[in-house]
Amino acid sequence: MSTVLAPCSGAVLPVTDCVDPVFAGQIVGPGLVIDPPDGDATVVAPITGTVVKVHPHAFVVAGADVGVLVHLGINTVKLEGRGFRVHVEQGATVEAGAPVITWNPADLPASVEGQDISRQVPVIVLDVPADSLDLSGVPEQVKAADPLFASP
Repeated sequence: MSTVLAPCSGAVLPVTDCVDPVFAGQIVGPGLVIDPPDGDATVVAPITGTVVKVHPHAFVVAGADVGVLVHLGINTVKLEGRGFRVHVEQGATVEAGAPVITWNPADLPASVEGQDISRQVPVIVLDVPADSLDLSGVPEQVKAADPLFASP
């Protein structure tokens, strides 16, 4: 089992509260959502591992026994990287808590191309069944790099 760290600060919500039905339905995998506060924020690696995919708005880190997807906002792919500063390259090895992307959720527009933008940050464990995480004892508020939950 690995401890998954909070990639950013904010209020912790059940993944079922995500405004995106794909994340809310745990189609990608189980996890949580963080609602970040306004202000410049550096998003950190939730686990130690390899950055197998990195976009300005999302990244995946694969560790020894688990992969974690962090998605910065909903429909933020439409921003085409505007407002995000990436600090790592795909294929890089990162330690849990290492800086990955900097952004400011307050800078997100309300919508782009007719699609609502949300600041919600899904933190999803990949390749495990829905509802397979023990999320009891998860804090209501976290700071970046705080322990969030244990992966299966």
